[in-house]
Amino acid sequence: MSSVAPIPSCSPAELPVPMTPSPFSFSVATIRWSSRSPFQAANLFLRLLALVFSFSSALSLAAPSPAKTMIGKSPSFYDDTKLLYCFIVNILTFLYAAYQLFKGICDIAHRGVFISDMVSDYISFIFDQFAGYLLISSSSVSVPVIQQMDHRTSLWKAATVSVCMSFALFLVIATSALLSGYKICKRIIW
Repeated sequence: MSSVAPIPSCSPAELPVPMTPSPFSFSVATIRWSSRSPFQAANLFLRLLALVFSFSSALSLAAPSPAKTMIGKSPSFYDDTKLLYCFIVNILTFLYAAYQLFKGICDIAHRGVFISDMVSDYISFIFDQFAGYLLISSSSVSVPVIQQMDHRTSLWKAATVSVCMSFALFLVIATSALLSGYKICKRIIW
């Protein structure tokens, strides 16, 4: 005869309650910045620098001081196509940097829902290369125009500041392109 051992009865109050995570609990492991790559913060900082440099470069060309020449007409950047090209490239780079900064903030806030990482890496790499080429070509075209200007005009000062800021912007975009290239190589290898 087999006898079955009786199961001890427990009241529901005596059973252990499983712990469920609360969305309001704070833990060091739940901080998003710690789980993010350090390249993402560096990339966001570089995009912010690109936004500031491109804005200041375009603004310096668009708003020189209103000093008059002997003829009575103030020289402007839109009178010369090469300076206008430099201005347009700086505006396009400003728009691109604003888009990249917005995308980076959305990636942090929404965990990469805006655009997939693979597509984003390729777009960033291609457009960083393109923006770098446009910046260096517009700056190199503007230098001979600046050398032929009268050094006492406000447009000469504004164009000089704009080209210097464009070169600094090129260095920032080139660094961003290196980070984008690193992310693509890392994606291909792994």
